[in-house]
Amino acid sequence: MISIAVLAGDPLTGEGAVSCLRRYPGLHVLPQDEHPHADVVLMITPDVTEETMLLMESVSARSARPGMGIVLVTGHLGEAHLLRAMRYGLRGLMWRQDSTFDRIVEAVRGVADGGAALPPAVQGRLVDHLRAIQRDVLAPLGLTTSGLETREVDVLRLLADGLDTTEIAQKLNYSERTIKNIVSVMMNRLGLRNRTHAVAFALRTGTL
Repeated sequence: MISIAVLAGDPLTGEGAVSCLRRYPGLHVLPQDEHPHADVVLMITPDVTEETMLLMESVSARSARPGMGIVLVTGHLGEAHLLRAMRYGLRGLMWRQDSTFDRIVEAVRGVADGGAALPPAVQGRLVDHLRAIQRDVLAPLGLTTSGLETREVDVLRLLADGLDTTEIAQKLNYSERTIKNIVSVMMNRLGLRNRTHAVAFALRTGTL
């Protein structure tokens, strides 16, 4: 059962949404003031304003659910607001003119399962933003989006290929002591138990 709360820009829209959502099996619609206990918060607004963002920030801060996701139905969302909204838990976005309750419920269920539901153009904007961060911010510092240094990624890639410390040192033209130090510092920083755990972390984060 998915617990959902509706926060709408006007009372009539909110009441209409609640009435429609109650017809769908597997959804438990909470009263608006119980939104901190919702698995998914559905926000409906004609346009995203600073007031919308402050409400979203409050919803995120008050949530009692670590994995709470927000599905936003709106007419427009600017890039600056998009990036802030992602920090506050936005995982689903639908344009109001294209939305039906069947599609909204599909998005809600996907978000509750840990997925995301974003328009293709928005996905493209996020990918471009990540590329810009990697190119302009992280790469000059020798870092990657996973939080690993470039040389740490090089070492992990060779570990994943089955090479030992001596072989990695020869491949990267480092001393064995340097390789051991790179691995040790990385594991301590990320709370990794051993080299196998480190490789698994890199695979899970998409680094390898």
